[in-house]
Amino acid sequence: MNYLVAVLPDRIQAEAAYLALEKEGIKATILGKGYKTADEFGLIDPNEQAKKQVQLMAFWLVPFGLFAGITFSVITGLDTFAWAGEIGNHIIGGLLGAGAGAMGSVFVGGGVGLLVGSGDALPYRNRLNAGKYLIVVQGAESLTRQATRVLRQFEPENIQGYAAPSEQ
Repeated sequence: MNYLVAVLPDRIQAEAAYLALEKEGIKATILGKGYKTADEFGLIDPNEQAKKQVQLMAFWLVPFGLFAGITFSVITGLDTFAWAGEIGNHIIGGLLGAGAGAMGSVFVGGGVGLLVGSGDALPYRNRLNAGKYLIVVQGAESLTRQATRVLRQFEPENIQGYAAPSEQ
């Protein structure tokens, strides 16, 4: 399945483009105020997905880091914090291991994407929030090529094609 996404500045142009596509027999969807929202269409929120992934990773990595930190401290017998005593050193080692697990969950779980931003879904969401409209066409490659020719007449701010990963 291929997707074509065009960004249009206002509702009038979006409706005109939709009608032109409909006249050519191409089924399209309008996203924007008064039409489908990004969530209704299924445009994922990358921030929400990253938070879920970080929490899932933290669920496993923080306890593992705690256990690994305590184990490392016991095995090596290091007296890093003399003021804490033997038991205190093991507890501090466990807490440092848990902290490392938390950092690992952020880096591995997608927290960097959460902090920096990633993917195309977020810019499209930002354009919808700015009052722009998206026209989305789903179908075979020949259909999206035909839709591209139709949509170029309306001088969209951006037009981008995507190929969905094939399921195996």
